[in-house]
Amino acid sequence: MTHASKHAVQVVHVFSDGPGGGNPAPIVLDASGMSPLEMQRIAQQYGHESGFVVAAREHEDVDYHVTFWTPLHEMSMCGHVTVGAVWLLHRLGQLDAPTVRIGTASGVVEARVDATGAVEVAQPAGTIEAVSSDVATSIIDVLGIAEDQLAPLPIRNATTSRTKTLVPLVSTDVLDGLTPDLERIEAVCALAESTGLYPYAVTDTTGLVFDARQFPRSSGYPEDAATGVAAAALVTGLVADGLVDPTAARAIRVRQGRAMGRPSEISIRTRASGGVWLGGRVR
Repeated sequence: MTHASKHAVQVVHVFSDGPGGGNPAPIVLDASGMSPLEMQRIAQQYGHESGFVVAAREHEDVDYHVTFWTPLHEMSMCGHVTVGAVWLLHRLGQLDAPTVRIGTASGVVEARVDATGAVEVAQPAGTIEAVSSDVATSIIDVLGIAEDQLAPLPIRNATTSRTKTLVPLVSTDVLDGLTPDLERIEAVCALAESTGLYPYAVTDTTGLVFDARQFPRSSGYPEDAATGVAAAALVTGLVADGLVDPTAARAIRVRQGRAMGRPSEISIRTRASGGVWLGGRVR
């Protein structure tokens, strides 16, 4: 598919876990010469977070630069778009090695491609921070839930590339049944000083399966089908709560998008050097 600017736009679906699943990612693999306004217009046209790739110049310490846009604003980093861009570069034979360094506004991001063509993107070690009781009350109110629908875990912020507010719920039924007051999400996220609310439920601690939904602060759409940086932030909170062993070799599975009819699954693996690898299916 080609945009009017003559820059080719290719749409991949990242973290897909079934028919119609995954988070669509419009990607331009050669965005040389594109203006920020042109990039934003493509994000607006497609209605999704979009990625714009430019090959690095000789002697730079990265292989590519990626710029990220939502319909409303530029983003410093987007996990699923980065996974999709690296997958597309690999599929089209444009990667010289199975490891790649991506320059983003939030810093250099490492990515790797395994022998099957699966892509994982690194996220830094996360941090957590409490939210005040007043902010927690506002979050509960905007999500439209009762106190007894909260799991006995703290509502708090967790940060890897961006800050997300983790909201623990008692069950996937409560999670899937959420009908938040979308007009107030931006204001509540501003109070929480985060870029999105990430309510979640503990599905299977033995199998390391968790379900979540993301309501972004201000992206031009009400909900995300799959959010890599939020899933990485969630794992930071789960480790702090003792629900995940950071030394475990098995992947943590974060499922998202089911309530939207776009089933998705994000795979998170802890890194020996700190932080995590995030990946999943791309189509």
